[in-house]
Amino acid sequence: MQLVQAAWVLPITGPPLREGVVAFCDGRIIGVFRPEEPGVPDGPVHRLGEGVLLPGLVNAHCHLELSHLASAALPSGAGFVPWVEAVVASRGKHSDEEMAAAASAAIASLEASGTAALGDVSNTLAHLGRLSASSLSAVVFLELLAWDPAKARDTLAWGEGLLRERQAALRPGLELRLAAHAPHSVSPELLRALVARGGPAAIHLAESPDETHFLRDGGGAWSGWLASRGLGHVSFTPAATSPVRYCDSLGLLHSGLVAAHGVQVDASDRELLAKRGVHVVLCPRSNARLGVGTADVPALLAAGVRLALGSDSLASSPSLDVLDDAVLLRRQFPGIEAAALLRAATLGGAEALGFSELGAIAPGRRAAFAYAPAAKAPADPEAFLLSGEARLEPVPSRVPQLQA
Repeated sequence: MQLVQAAWVLPITGPPLREGVVAFCDGRIIGVFRPEEPGVPDGPVHRLGEGVLLPGLVNAHCHLELSHLASAALPSGAGFVPWVEAVVASRGKHSDEEMAAAASAAIASLEASGTAALGDVSNTLAHLGRLSASSLSAVVFLELLAWDPAKARDTLAWGEGLLRERQAALRPGLELRLAAHAPHSVSPELLRALVARGGPAAIHLAESPDETHFLRDGGGAWSGWLASRGLGHVSFTPAATSPVRYCDSLGLLHSGLVAAHGVQVDASDRELLAKRGVHVVLCPRSNARLGVGTADVPALLAAGVRLALGSDSLASSPSLDVLDDAVLLRRQFPGIEAAALLRAATLGGAEALGFSELGAIAPGRRAAFAYAPAAKAPADPEAFLLSGEARLEPVPSRVPQLQA
């Protein structure tokens, strides 16, 4: 058994504990105690320092395979379609070795920032072996993309075949699920086919005004983009409604759905997302970089929408550290309780991805911790974590023989 103590322990499922003690054995938490309360197990206590101990972060939406675009000259603030055009234009400019090295570096950065798990969106599964060699738990969403309905059956068959091929070789803590890119890039036929098999498990939803415009009346910049890709002939009857309500009309909204962004939503959308139990993953730094708007987080919380945090890719965000996304949300919405944002960065993401053993410091959970060092114990640990001054690190770097 091991005992660790910090000036503050932040369980997430309860209030912060001053000088809290966490007991764990064989990678499993046995108990969380105040130092003076009875029942603290006997044994030497490893005191981490004057900082804050919390559960490992959960990045519920990222794209590791775009990590090689971190230094690319992509547009900022110009909108969704110009960014997509720049990303597509970059294809073929990097070798397989460069992309693999960038994915490996991104995984290492996640581990170094106290991240315990992630939801990764992939079109190829090329970096699955690198994830398997890491300490991270992960759901890898194999993303299907086909606007032409004539390709719906073959695209789904390809995805199902690749999942069958790769799933059997995965280690514990890694899982593959089928996902759809977005309602404006996946045909209704393919979306319905995914619904028929119980999915999709993830989707980009209500990210940009371009998406809203296209689904409402079939026009706008996205319509032009499809035409430029040789898809102008595809017939589409505009939904004349919001992306959220369009997806609901197809049966896509369900309690296991991980929906990234949720920027372009109104009160009716929020009510529907909450009713269906959808997990909305906020990616505020990416949204700011693309200039697509700001999710109304207070309204989402008030509606009871289940929230998680994601970084999106290094093509649209400066890092994969979702603590930085929580910090930005705190600045954008200073009235939001810090506890709600920290929950989204940990337990909210764990719930979205189905990792019931992660996201909180509580008996029975995995001993997967992050620690924010501090020169002196902060008066308010939650405010300290969201101040922009705190930097997280994995606890195994401070506790020898920790088996998480």
